[in-house]
Amino acid sequence: MKRKTFFTLIVMAFVLSFFVTPVGYWGKIWLMRLFASPPDIIKVEDRQQIDGYGWKLKDADWNLFNFQESKGKVSFVHFWASWNTPSAAELNGIQKLYDSYSDKVDFYIVTNEEREPVEEFMAKNKYTFPVTYRIVGQDAPLKIPKIQGTYIIDENGDIVVHTEETHDWDSNTVTELLDSLAGKS
Repeated sequence: MKRKTFFTLIVMAFVLSFFVTPVGYWGKIWLMRLFASPPDIIKVEDRQQIDGYGWKLKDADWNLFNFQESKGKVSFVHFWASWNTPSAAELNGIQKLYDSYSDKVDFYIVTNEEREPVEEFMAKNKYTFPVTYRIVGQDAPLKIPKIQGTYIIDENGDIVVHTEETHDWDSNTVTELLDSLAGKS
């Protein structure tokens, strides 16, 4: 009976660690990455176009720019928040994708947070992709998700991928899609 009680206490401590310790935070991220699947690609006949390119944003230096710069180009638009665990789970794959495709695809890793927590999060995790800051209240050509969501848009402005779930962005499915949309030398 004592052995069963000891085992029960160990299991309870492990489960509790997921809620009250940093081990739990990293454990949740690891599990999300482990079980993340590639996103679904929208069939050509079901794709919709974005509502134009007139979307004002801010770069990491707080300079205004317009999404119009990506007209005629393949774009990867990801909405995220530094405090959101599913968002954090995706960013490692997005970093790898950015490292491989930044010369062929325009990346918009968009947040509506203040700069300080975002810069701290980026430095802590050693991410180098450019952060884009959304101007709250500014009309956007895409449906803005509550927290996280991702779009891949082709050079014609067609939405090829749209999801608000956690996915593996460094998967063969995504890299093959980007190779076909933007080419890869």
